[in-house]
Amino acid sequence: MIPQIKPDFVSLSDKPKETNVHPRPQGHASHGGQARPQHTAARGRQINNPKNIHSQTHKPKRHAQPKKSDSLKIIPLGGMEEVGRNMTIFEYGDDIVILDMGLQFAEEDMPGIDYIIPNISYLKGKEKNIRGVIFSHGHMDHIGAAPILLEKLGYPPIIGRDLTVALVKNRLEDYSPKSTKNLKIIRVNSVDDRISLGNFRIGFFNVEHSIMDAVGVIINTPHGTVIHPGDWTMEKDSASHKAVTYHHLANLPRPKVLMLESLGAVDYRTSTTTEEEMYTNIERLIGEAKGKIIIATFSSQVRRIGHILEFAAKVGKLVALDGYSMKMYVDIAKELGYIKVPPKTIIPVKDIHKHPENKIIILCTGAQGEGNAVLSRIMTGEHRFIKIKKEDTIIFSSSVIPGNERTIQRLKDSLYRQCDNVIHSDIMDVHTSGHSNAASIKEIIKQIRPDYFLPTYANHFFLKEAAKLAMDVGVPKEKIFVLDNGSVLEFENQRAKVLPKKADTSYVFVDGLGVGDIGHIVLRDRQMMSKDGMFVVITIIDKQTGKVKNSPDIISRGFIYMRESKELLAETRKKVKEIVEQTTTAGHPINWTYVKDNLRDKLGQFLYNKTERRPMVLPVVIEV
Repeated sequence: MIPQIKPDFVSLSDKPKETNVHPRPQGHASHGGQARPQHTAARGRQINNPKNIHSQTHKPKRHAQPKKSDSLKIIPLGGMEEVGRNMTIFEYGDDIVILDMGLQFAEEDMPGIDYIIPNISYLKGKEKNIRGVIFSHGHMDHIGAAPILLEKLGYPPIIGRDLTVALVKNRLEDYSPKSTKNLKIIRVNSVDDRISLGNFRIGFFNVEHSIMDAVGVIINTPHGTVIHPGDWTMEKDSASHKAVTYHHLANLPRPKVLMLESLGAVDYRTSTTTEEEMYTNIERLIGEAKGKIIIATFSSQVRRIGHILEFAAKVGKLVALDGYSMKMYVDIAKELGYIKVPPKTIIPVKDIHKHPENKIIILCTGAQGEGNAVLSRIMTGEHRFIKIKKEDTIIFSSSVIPGNERTIQRLKDSLYRQCDNVIHSDIMDVHTSGHSNAASIKEIIKQIRPDYFLPTYANHFFLKEAAKLAMDVGVPKEKIFVLDNGSVLEFENQRAKVLPKKADTSYVFVDGLGVGDIGHIVLRDRQMMSKDGMFVVITIIDKQTGKVKNSPDIISRGFIYMRESKELLAETRKKVKEIVEQTTTAGHPINWTYVKDNLRDKLGQFLYNKTERRPMVLPVVIEV
């Protein structure tokens, strides 16, 4: 049974709202994750009247009387010690609500791993208690694990805005065709929508972020009201729109618990680039370009991509989209009506040679230096249709994701060698961030005035710095909780405490089709092989005499070049024979495990003495 949108919960409109409807959107937001004007008009006013919120919000009769054993528990399964793997459990009695199911990209010391997903062992046996999964927005660090985790949890209802839901569905179909038929969807058509999920009362509010249809979430229970913006930023007013503010959230029922994404806690820049300034710079570059223009950006920047398409049509240029995710996002945005593409503006990338170079704009992926992405293939000359020329203009309309600095710098170095016009945010404002800075974190805390503060969605040092910012604006230190993944924070009777036992949040690696079958032992072996290589010794031993027959065969990968190491190989073969003779006795039963262990240990030490390297030694013993 899909939970219904409750018209009487935090309602700011006298008109009853539709329940469980999935209308096709008629337009798109003009800014950030704001509610579409068409929907807002149809479904009631936005939450912008503190008096109304205070007087009409969360009346006690809305909740069942809490049992003595009931409390609100907040359990982050990811996002508290890294960038990514964002997933938080909210548990009240027998009811569970989940916010986001993100992935984390593999780190440099995880060879062969595609990505990491949250560990949901805490939810084993509680699947029937899950009332819904809310997705704050459509970035992969918030929806990337959905295909795997939704299936494991029995496909609980999912809640999100149109673009977010469309991206989740696309992600499921990519992972397992026809799996979307299992989805139970509750669409958020307006921030005025209110949903009951067991004892939870769910509300929404507008946020600014770099992807359309981002939404903040209000989770209300008898023991507290959680306010979670998801990923967010705070822009200043501009000519085209008024910045989103959060003062109205201060009037929500207490205790108010603000869970705040805190990646900007160490960003003390006092000024930020507005979208108008960014668009002005990009338009000027497009207008002045003498050759073709290559713009590398995040495929999720739907609003930015739409603006570039509209401007290209206005100045008579053609746009080629390249990169799977770029094409996918544009197709979904067109279907939802979020991008209005003028006729004949988009052309196939294979046809760019049919048009003058100065009439071509290429929108592509790969600004983070990903090996197989479009921009990297252009840089190496491996792209079939796009070749860089000196007079071309290459624009990095993106930020640097933490951890990608070296890769992006190498990409830029190579592009600078091939092109005279490489533009990025260090020299011109061609990108706006979807994340806050330190001043914004202070401002949103002052606007909401939380009783408790939980910095989230960042590495530990970001969370600690955000905690300092909260104290600077008056949040008491004892009301700030910097949690680890798996921490269980309990709210009961206006008090909060961290329980001693943590939930298991150990890594669940995804490698190809395998989910969780790669453990730390396998990863350690891969790390060893990636450092010093592998050394295989194949030895035939006579089980009667215990002596080595013939010369041992040796295979080396990533350790030594065998043609140039004949002396070492000869010494190694001699050493193998010595080790075997020391561990076997003619006429006595041979302990083959002992023989292999001795070969592994003593050969490893021998090779280290000779080379000061420690390859993975794999002895293969054949008895005859």
